[in-house]
Amino acid sequence: MNHRLVYLLNVGQRRLQRWTQARTALGGVTASQAGLLFFLGKHDGALMSEAAAALDVGAPGMSGLADRTERAGLIERHADETDGRASRLWLTAEGRAAMKRSRSGLAELNARLTEGFSEEEIEVVARWLASLQEKFPAVDEA
Repeated sequence: MNHRLVYLLNVGQRRLQRWTQARTALGGVTASQAGLLFFLGKHDGALMSEAAAALDVGAPGMSGLADRTERAGLIERHADETDGRASRLWLTAEGRAAMKRSRSGLAELNARLTEGFSEEEIEVVARWLASLQEKFPAVDEA
């Protein structure tokens, strides 16, 4: 059986990304920014390195994401009190509002993604997608 899983996964990811960008389905922020806002919603004041690890993003990517999100007024970046080379990220009031809008948009998006599938089928898909993180660890985890 040839399911072309890599092809289907890549095409699906690109189409989903284009769809969300075109409709700002995540509250007017990018999917990456929404991910950062969700992380900071639970870990406000986290080190940039902690956010990068949680989002599975390298240091340069995290730096760019933090720059863009800070310019948008959604986060503030401050030097760590014990290590001036490290930065901590804090949600702003606008960041909290954008996070709430993103949650609503994400609920709508998840409903669209799961439409036409049973709960049991979605559980299998979710388990399969989660297994990719174990089967293919981040480069620095290998």
